Amino acid sequence: MIQVPTSAPKDGVDLSDGSGSPLNKAENSLEEREKKNSSRRVKDVEISVPIVYGTIAFWLGRKATESQSHKWTVYVRGATNEDLSVVVKRVVFQLHPSFNNPIRVVDSPPFELSECGWGEFEIAISLYFHSDACDRKLDVFHHLKLYPLEQSGPQSTKKPVVVESYDEVVFPDPSELFLARVQNHPAVVVPRLPAGLELPPSEADELLKLAAARQQVQAHIVKLRRQMSMVEGSSGTADPASAF
Repeated sequence: MIQVPTSAPKDGVDLSDGSGSPLNKAENSLEEREKKNSSRRVKDVEISVPIVYGTIAFWLGRKATESQSHKWTVYVRGATNEDLSVVVKRVVFQLHPSFNNPIRVVDSPPFELSECGWGEFEIAISLYFHSDACDRKLDVFHHLKLYPLEQSGPQSTKKPVVVESYDEVVFPDPSELFLARVQNHPAVVVPRLPAGLELPPSEADELLKLAAARQQVQAHIVKLRRQMSMVEGSSGTADPASAF
């Protein structure tokens, strides 16, 4: 469980131009109300956003070269494929310095990118939230795996290596504007597998089932940790409210 610090209310800014016109006053009044809604907190409420981040890697087979043996995709998504854009504004992926433009910015879902290469390395992933949710970024790290832990027989172009992590991002005492947006957001589901990935239906189903099973185990671990934290009295008395 990752608890995101509550954004501190910012000082108001005088947007008037001194003209005193009714139109300017109305615009300023509307902006002031929006600012109040974005800074006014709902006490004893938590918004919990389950996320999954990881990589899926394919061996290129006969197309493999010494410098490009695998195609892989790194991603951040909702735990059950929900659209995270209601909470996440952008995601920044920091790749190995050997890549051209190693810092990649994704401003819209799906929050993912694909590349080709030959080596395994750690990817830094930074999540930036909408201003009414949190004004601080969240950094997580993921190790790109190209080869299965237990290799039996030759590599296959049809059996990808999937490694992903499950966690829950918790926003305590959310702003009224943020809470309302989350509650009114439709359940938009984005594709589970990366764009352009073609697998026979049976193998795709098997891949998704294995990923879902691992996710359930990790979710159970997160739940146990949270229960232990509550027993120790470190989580306060807030009532969790799921974002999805």
